[in-house]
This record gives sequence, structure tokens and C-alpha cells, in this order.
Amino acid sequence: MTREEREKLIHQYEGGCQAVVDELHGFPEKDLVAHPIPGKWSAREIVQHLADSESQSAFRLRKLLAEEYPIMQAYDQDVFAVLLRYNVRDMAPALELFRATRASTAQLLRLMSEDDWKRTGWHPEHGVYTAALWLQIYATHAHNHALQIRRLREALAR
Repeated sequence: MTREEREKLIHQYEGGCQAVVDELHGFPEKDLVAHPIPGKWSAREIVQHLADSESQSAFRLRKLLAEEYPIMQAYDQDVFAVLLRYNVRDMAPALELFRATRASTAQLLRLMSEDDWKRTGWHPEHGVYTAALWLQIYATHAHNHALQIRRLREALAR
């Protein structure tokens, strides 16, 4: 990955939280827990997921930078959604955790050296895990969920 490609992805990563906030703006409170699309999460569940996912991803990047060939731990996001009661918890703290974690990690991304970008580890679902792969995954992650929130709003309006 070139420096220019990384810069573009970091910029995209930095805008992910705002994309989610923008899609949540004006979302009716009563509809935050609705499931208008069968098999898909509610808006509240998406926000809770983003907080947990961002926490996990931030730790993974830090392990890559601080440990020699770290082994990443996978988790079942659907089990988290049910057992951690995503659809009944207030999403304000989750949204703040997502925002703060992403902001802190963005600072770290901006300080990484060329050698940092070459570090590797192992992930049970991805195999060899690099900072570049991490960035490719998480640069789009929040934006994809922002689109899901938009689709939920559209489905509720029908």
C-alpha cells in the first residue's frame, strides 16, 4: 500500500464516526430499536456494535505495534448483540466510546512509521494480519454501518 493510499484510507477512517452521527440525526427515538429489515440489526444495535468493534479493533492495532507477531482474538458479533443487550442499552455512551476510541486511534495512525506499517500478526479469520489490512477493514466499517442506518430509516418510512 502506498503512502497516498494509506492517507486516503486514514482520512476515510477519521470520517467514519461523523457519517454514523449524520445518519442518526433526526432518527425517531422510538424507531431506534425497530427491525424493519428482517435479519438486520436496529440502529441502536448498530451503534452498540460499533462501540464494541472499535474497542476491539483499537486493541488489535495496538497489539500489532507493541507485540512481536501478536495473535488476535476473534469474537462473535451476533452473540455480543444478544448477550450484551445491544437493543435495550442507552446508545449515548456507546456512541461516545466509538467517537473517542476512533479519535485516539486516528492519532496513532498519523504517527506510525514505515516500519510500523510492516508489522504483522495473526488473526483466526484473516490469517496474516497487518496494519494495512487493519486499515482497509476499518476505514470502511463505520461508513458501511452508516449506510445500514440510512436503509433502516428508508424502510421505516415506507
